[in-house]
Amino acid sequence: MLVTWMDEQLAAAGITRTGAVGEPRVRPWSTVLTAPTTAGPVWLKETCAANGFEAGLYEILRAVAPNRVLDPIAVDTDRGFLLLPDGGAPVGWDLPPDDLVAILVDVLPRYATLQRELAPHVDRMLAAGVTDMRPEIMPTRFAEAVSAVGGLPEVEAHEPEFRDWCARLAESAAPASLDHNDLHPANILLDDPADPDTVRFYDWGDAVIAHPFAAMFVPLKVLLDKLGPQAPATLHVRDAYLEVFTDLAPRAELVAELDLACRVAKVARTLVWARAIATDPGEWADAPRETLLSLLADSYY
Repeated sequence: MLVTWMDEQLAAAGITRTGAVGEPRVRPWSTVLTAPTTAGPVWLKETCAANGFEAGLYEILRAVAPNRVLDPIAVDTDRGFLLLPDGGAPVGWDLPPDDLVAILVDVLPRYATLQRELAPHVDRMLAAGVTDMRPEIMPTRFAEAVSAVGGLPEVEAHEPEFRDWCARLAESAAPASLDHNDLHPANILLDDPADPDTVRFYDWGDAVIAHPFAAMFVPLKVLLDKLGPQAPATLHVRDAYLEVFTDLAPRAELVAELDLACRVAKVARTLVWARAIATDPGEWADAPRETLLSLLADSYY
């Protein structure tokens, strides 16, 4: 069925498949196929039912910010199918730390700009099925996350503090927007590594609507794991991202909000993990519980 759909959509776009279809990734949350064509490699993604919103989200993304996402060749919102062109090489996990920092300093402000462009379209994204993780609803999500992992009394004891974080974030001048929720280096594509204007953000199946700064939880954690918790370069990356929001509030206030948003994001990330592996936990079975336990850490990572 998938290959037939791919070939039909390619033909409709005036493209011909020129070789066999490969299946580079099968996960509980999606299956990805790839094939060579007369227009270069293409990628077909079939999302699981819980992540089916991604197809509709792509239509919003390409309408609002076509220069920051891949422009789908075809979309089937009913079945959660996406047919995408090749977007170049991902930034990847194995870059030397200095190179990764330099790229993120260039790239993350572009993601922040995308968030500001998308903020007026929150209702449209929610209507497309993107999960609501805005600060006002996160106290309810806290209880859902605890239930999803089968209970964690040591985390539940911090519910009043968590509610306070959410209340403070709800007063933020930064409007809710799209949190990629898994913005690690492999989900950042650079068609030309020498030209940051070619950056595209990819793989939106974990996305939620949240305080915008929640999106920094994953990339900053990647850096902190790579460089160590005291690395000044991490603060350099954080500040480059926040620069896009400095018209809204003093920098010290933005820094404090980012800290809170990344802490609160752990609950959203827990629930995203839980929905992704609901049908087949496999090797990721412990991910929701471990993510929620990280809420007990002294810092946001």
